[in-house]
Amino acid sequence: MTTPHTIAVLGLGRMGDAIATRLAAQGWDVVGWTRSGRASATVRTTSDPNDAVAEADLVILALFDGPACRQVLDRVRDSLRTDAIVLNTSTIAPAEASELARQFGPSYVHAPVLGSVPAASTGALRIIAAAEADQDALDRVRPVLTTLGTVRRVDGACTAAGLKLIANNGLAGSVLALRDSLRQAEALGLPRAQVLDILELSSLGGLVARKRPFLIDQPDASSAEFTIGALAKDMALLAAASNTPLRSAAGVADTPADPEADIAVAATTPAVEDAVLEPLRAYIRGHATGDPSHFRDAFLPTAHVEGVRNGAFVSWPLDEYCALFHGRPARTNRPAPAASTP
Repeated sequence: MTTPHTIAVLGLGRMGDAIATRLAAQGWDVVGWTRSGRASATVRTTSDPNDAVAEADLVILALFDGPACRQVLDRVRDSLRTDAIVLNTSTIAPAEASELARQFGPSYVHAPVLGSVPAASTGALRIIAAAEADQDALDRVRPVLTTLGTVRRVDGACTAAGLKLIANNGLAGSVLALRDSLRQAEALGLPRAQVLDILELSSLGGLVARKRPFLIDQPDASSAEFTIGALAKDMALLAAASNTPLRSAAGVADTPADPEADIAVAATTPAVEDAVLEPLRAYIRGHATGDPSHFRDAFLPTAHVEGVRNGAFVSWPLDEYCALFHGRPARTNRPAPAASTP
């Protein structure tokens, strides 16, 4: 068994850069590449992924999705060393993981990670690892994996990919519950610090404790270390793999589901009574404060806000309507539009 000496990290987004930085700080020779061409502040980079993999005996993928993994691997396939191992930390569909394992055989380890940038930076990731064709491959990369976190071995790339999606499904539920709680607490006028104190005592306690430093200042629980877009992508993969359709954001059975909108709707849908009243409350808050963000809570993004102003009928797209407000309360004698159409 030979421990890798030179590591190529393909994908230097938030997680990829944190992984590369952690490995370099622990003494590995690391070279990075990213499709955006962005250089890393902490590891050396190359503009051509073929140059990166040509010198590496371990190639780590930290990419957004399965198509990105396939595109990058197709691009560098001829430059891979015969003894190189491909270690894929990306979150992809189970079928995509199985196909990559089939293509690369004993040279492929599927190892999606649980945890975000701080965990990668401190070596506290939880890693689900599978070497479908050759246990020796996993043994070879284990020193690298244990530098990044703790390793749980499973049988099969498909299983590893599926378990990662299930874990992210739990994360999505917690994030949405937290965001929903914060928005409803704000509507009730409750002090943010007290709300977080109580939520730390609830089943959301661990998440609140980790996110509290920026939750104090930011109203949205989904920022910083991951994006709603990435989480939506993972939920769409899980829905497709499990044949469990996502609920359409529009609530119409024959409407194709929009995962990102679906998550947003789930995050902001309160009880039935509040679901009816909250748009009205948001509309009133908008006029009371002059903050256009409240109108975006009151109306659908495709809405036209209509009414009679100065004796004339008006119909604004939502963006144009929001642009009328500049953070000052509306005058009490200002005619306000009274209807919205999608």
